Amino acid sequence: MSTDRRRAILEGAARVIARRGVRGLRMEELAAEAGVSIALIYYHFKDRAGTLRHTLEFISDRAERYTSDVDGAAGPYGAHEELEQSLLLEFQDLPEVRENSTVWGELRASAIFEPELRGDLARASLAWIHDVADLLGQIRPTAPAPDLTASAERLTALLEGLSTRWLSGALSLTHARELTSEAISVEIERLGR
Repeated sequence: MSTDRRRAILEGAARVIARRGVRGLRMEELAAEAGVSIALIYYHFKDRAGTLRHTLEFISDRAERYTSDVDGAAGPYGAHEELEQSLLLEFQDLPEVRENSTVWGELRASAIFEPELRGDLARASLAWIHDVADLLGQIRPTAPAPDLTASAERLTALLEGLSTRWLSGALSLTHARELTSEAISVEIERLGR
């Protein structure tokens, strides 16, 4: 399959999940959304679980791109600034970011009911926690590894919760960003004790 068709399917899957949820993902709708045949989806992704797994990888890669310093104009960053930027960029009023956050939340919630998602979601979560812990370790190099991991777990869990509240209209974008900045400062201070 060409890279363009594969990307079209994954982009289509993200759009359908963001619109209808994981339970609402139907291969017929995905095929129409992506402009491909159902057979092509099954040929390359094997089944619905494979499609979800690859969609998770796709949104994880996409999040990494938009939470990084794309143009380099504001960098180079120190570890504190890099940590703050990567977490705050999870809250942007852009269609791609809203879609990604919605799909992540849907996949997270669906893993409760669809055990085949749990392993992939756990690995994606651990990678995110590891990245955050690594940046925290650069800021507080003498902090013990378990403390760095615990701080990273708290920060990433907070972001997931704030994201849900932001997407559901219970929290403004500005307030979500303020709470995230405060939490980063609290965790860095805590690690310095």
